[in-house]
Amino acid sequence: MNRIIGMLTALLLLAPVAFAKPVVKLETTAGNLTIELHEQEAPKTVDQFIKLVEDGFYDGKEFYRLVKDFVAQAGDVDGKSAGTVPLETSPKHRHVKGAVGLARDADPNSGTTEFYICLTAIPRLDGHYAVFGQVIEGMGVLDALNASPVEESYIDYEGKQVAFHKPSPPIRIIAAQVVSR
Repeated sequence: MNRIIGMLTALLLLAPVAFAKPVVKLETTAGNLTIELHEQEAPKTVDQFIKLVEDGFYDGKEFYRLVKDFVAQAGDVDGKSAGTVPLETSPKHRHVKGAVGLARDADPNSGTTEFYICLTAIPRLDGHYAVFGQVIEGMGVLDALNASPVEESYIDYEGKQVAFHKPSPPIRIIAAQVVSR
C-alpha cells in the first residue's frame, strides 16, 4: 500500500511539469504581457511562434495595427518572412479578451508571423482564425492599448474598407521570451 501511495504522490508531483503549457512574455512599451500557449490545440502555430520568439524576431517590432475594441496586431506586415502555417482551430478556445490568434489573409492556411491580441471578445472570429494563446497576466496593458490614441487608416481588402489604425505614438515589443516550455 505504501508503494502505491508513493507512486501516486510521485505522479502528482510530476503532473504539473508534464502538463504545463508553454508561456511567453512580451515586454512592450505599454507594459508586460504574459501569454499561455495552447500547444495541444494548435501545435504547428505554437511551434512557429516559439521559434520566432527564440530567434528574437519580435524584438523591436511595432504593434502596427490597433483597432479600438478589436485587436492589437504585430509581426511582419510587409511579407512572409517565415513559412505558412495551416489553420488550426479548436472549439475549446474562443476569441475572448486576451485571446492571441494568428493573423492571415483570405487563404485560411496563410498565417505566418503576424499575431493579434483581442482587446475585447470577438466571437464572430471563432472558428475562422487560430487562437493559439491567452494573456494570463497584463490585462491592464490590454486596456491601455485599447485606450491608446491612433492614426486612422483604412485599406481596401477584397472590396471592403478595413481599419488599419496605427498607435500614435508607436507601441513596440521591446523583447519577447519563452519563460517556460
